[in-house]
Amino acid sequence: MDPIDEYIAGFPPDVQGLLRAVRGTIRETAPDAEQRISYGIPTFTLNENLVHSAGFGHHIGLYPTPSGIEHFRDELAGYEQGKGSVRFPLGQPIPHDLTARIVEFRVHEVRSGLTDPSS
Repeated sequence: MDPIDEYIAGFPPDVQGLLRAVRGTIRETAPDAEQRISYGIPTFTLNENLVHSAGFGHHIGLYPTPSGIEHFRDELAGYEQGKGSVRFPLGQPIPHDLTARIVEFRVHEVRSGLTDPSS
């Protein structure tokens, strides 16, 4: 079994569906990204970390680095955030269109060499 599928299988069925949908949005938006488990969570890379996603008891976390959060700060204002993360609460629709735009932004950053590869 794929390591990300194994990760997702460890959650209740409703959360599994959300995690699969987020993974699908990322894969569709960044089809060239490699997928693996890093830091214990699903990670998508394009020569460096592009975005991470993770499931928790009360939310789905998206980790597009600080620049990905800062660039979409206004649109993410209704969600709890950290320096490089946003929490999408379970029980509320996941904003897949916004997630796709964040991933597109990160792809552009990485391909343009505008990032710090250590992030």
